[in-house]
Amino acid sequence: LTGVLERTTIDLEHACVSCAIREDIVPTLERLAAAGRWDAVLACLPVTAESTQVCRVLSWAPAKAPHVRIAAVVAALNGATVPDDLLGEDLVAERGLATADDDDRGIAEVACAQVEYADLLCLSEPPGPEATGLLTALARPHVPLVTDLSLLDAATLDACVHQHPATEAWVGEVREGVLPALEHGAAWRLDLHSDRPFHPERFTQELATLGSGPRRSRGCFWLPTRPRDICVWDGAGGQASVGCTQQWDLGQRPFTRIVITGIDDDHAERDAIKAAFARCLVTDEELAARGWSWDDGWDGLEAWLGPIDTHA
Repeated sequence: LTGVLERTTIDLEHACVSCAIREDIVPTLERLAAAGRWDAVLACLPVTAESTQVCRVLSWAPAKAPHVRIAAVVAALNGATVPDDLLGEDLVAERGLATADDDDRGIAEVACAQVEYADLLCLSEPPGPEATGLLTALARPHVPLVTDLSLLDAATLDACVHQHPATEAWVGEVREGVLPALEHGAAWRLDLHSDRPFHPERFTQELATLGSGPRRSRGCFWLPTRPRDICVWDGAGGQASVGCTQQWDLGQRPFTRIVITGIDDDHAERDAIKAAFARCLVTDEELAARGWSWDDGWDGLEAWLGPIDTHA
């Protein structure tokens, strides 16, 4: 209210945005909070940066910023372009929002992740029914949707509406339990799940069917060639990422579950996705012949998942 109090330019020690947030922005927040001069700090991150970096650092390593707590995570969107932003094919570089020269992420990948992690969604104008259905399908249940900025209640946000365990459970790759029913009929959801692994070769063949089109998809799967690894699927706007994050807990039964959300009315494509998912699964005959764990040194997915750990 009294004008600019401080303007500082920092030569970042870390070129990637995630590292810069963790190593440069979090310490700045701690310094401002420890000064005791303000009751709250609004951290406006780069447009395509993810707030997960700040929230996770403060949750997993609170000693890095003992005076800071996350009260709320707010995602701001253009109400007129929600479907294109969440399901379109544009790249961040095409909109001048890349965080580095090699940033090849899609706008949909970034926007969907921000919506799913948010404690409040703030839109520049009221979205249509289709966009509203999509937002409520992706966002954590009961997350408010504000379309009139004059109604944005800072006091409510400062009361600490961010519940880190609940948020992390919602965005986690390994999703267990029943998903909440869709509140609006404009969006649809396919909850594809099985206790069986994907066959590596058939999974590669069906990648395009599972990951293409204006949809949001994410989840986990496992492979008989890598029975200990949790494999991750993350797709949006026709792009899909596949990788490994961690391993299944000892005694935990691996499972495959990919949740796909969309707003198009092409029922034939939905049926094709379900059929492709079913074709990816290991069959009864393959299980009878080779079991649940295959002793293979190569499965064709090394480019995405890395080499097979033959000692696991």
